[in-house]
Amino acid sequence: MKRRGSGILLHITSLPSPYGIGDMGPWAYKFADFLSQAKQHYWQILPLNPADPIYGNSPYHSISAFANNLLLISPELMVQDGFLSRKDLEPVPNFPQRKVDYHKVIAYKENLFHIAYERSKNSKKKECLKFDKENAHWLEDFILFVACREHFQRRVWSDWPQEIRDRQPKALQTLSKKLHERIEMEKFLQYVFLKQWFSLKEYCNKKDIQIFGDIPIYVDHDSVDVWTDPGMFKLDDAKRPSFVAGVPPDYFSETGQLWGNPVYKWDALKKRKYEWWIKRIKHNLNLFDMIRIDHFRGLIACWEIAASEKNAIKGKWVDVPAEDFFNVLIKQFPDSPIIAEDLGIITPDVRAIMDRYGFPGMRVLLFAFGDDLATNPYVPHNHVKNCVLYTGTHDNNTIRGWFENEITQEVKNKFFQYLGRKVSAHDVHWELIRLAMMSVANMVIFPMQDVLGLGEEDRMNLPSTAKGNWEWKLLPEQITHSLEQSLLEMTETYGRA
Repeated sequence: MKRRGSGILLHITSLPSPYGIGDMGPWAYKFADFLSQAKQHYWQILPLNPADPIYGNSPYHSISAFANNLLLISPELMVQDGFLSRKDLEPVPNFPQRKVDYHKVIAYKENLFHIAYERSKNSKKKECLKFDKENAHWLEDFILFVACREHFQRRVWSDWPQEIRDRQPKALQTLSKKLHERIEMEKFLQYVFLKQWFSLKEYCNKKDIQIFGDIPIYVDHDSVDVWTDPGMFKLDDAKRPSFVAGVPPDYFSETGQLWGNPVYKWDALKKRKYEWWIKRIKHNLNLFDMIRIDHFRGLIACWEIAASEKNAIKGKWVDVPAEDFFNVLIKQFPDSPIIAEDLGIITPDVRAIMDRYGFPGMRVLLFAFGDDLATNPYVPHNHVKNCVLYTGTHDNNTIRGWFENEITQEVKNKFFQYLGRKVSAHDVHWELIRLAMMSVANMVIFPMQDVLGLGEEDRMNLPSTAKGNWEWKLLPEQITHSLEQSLLEMTETYGRA
């Protein structure tokens, strides 16, 4: 974080691909080349954990804090590795170009995965055995969970037969034997994913590009993490959440946000020296060069709401043993590149922890031009070196969408006043990118949609909506030499090369 540089936010799902969804194949390497040639040093992505159509394919709702999203596996690389033939890929469905059709992708790729698994049975390699050993701490429970979940028609694990719900050893052993093939296939596919991922990461690192990952603070109730270790969470006698996470009412919502994730039993975590969190951070620091912890303030105090409530109004703040937790964390991972997502209303206790341990926070330019230009922390002249500056995040509108559809004329006028001149919707994205590049902030990140100057219809996520999110795809023809040169010129001008 001491280095001055810039980068792009583009999730793997958004890469171009003939197979319906972005993957770790040829276009991931082409995008890394584009970043390198434009002298961008960071590639930020969203969580790699499994996503589910039940949760609108959000990477922030997952059945595992450790496992990976198999839809990101590249069919072309599976052909190169001999797990598939070119013929196996045919016929390729007529996938939409600009959006991910998740149901269509799942149907197509699941068929390929079955073929690849059957072909792999006769070629168990040493590296597979090494993978099993290195990932045993999460892999064995996860692959059993996936198989059980399918076996019980995707019912939530707390509704499974009691002996399986409660993980009685004999019952698990019997079911494991019955589901052996499905378990082995999941293990094989998780191996393929990590093989492809680490090849891509190595390629990026050799080109002086660091991969910037993301960790959602909470896990879903319907996850292997809660099933395997219910004592870490506040659950009732039926192993359903008794309290859930969210945020209180604020200027975004009069009723707050009710997320529904089970909240941690921090006293139980403390007794075990935060073992699960240590494993989780270690796992992610292995996958990525740096990590952002989403909703960081929940590691200092969390807003707990009774599970019976219909909104977040009647929640309460419950303190976390933050100092003790971070002392243990920093001892394990000194000087680790951890960024705190600190957007929204942040209290002094959160700032104190960030300052004490040196965690960089976030600044967002789209929040800069409202009230009081002189003191607004998001305005460039109030930035600090130790932060990550964004034009916008995956949850924001695009710059152009913000300019055309969100802000009032009053905010527009303040923006023009700050710039010293008026700009049009056509070039507003380059003006904000320039402001970001000029900032004292060591790291600046631009969503790819902002680099391209795309409108509201191309935003990645609209919070509090269930449909149409996480679907945006980059088109091959949008990566041009002209775009690369424009970004390179600005990067060199403002000392970020």
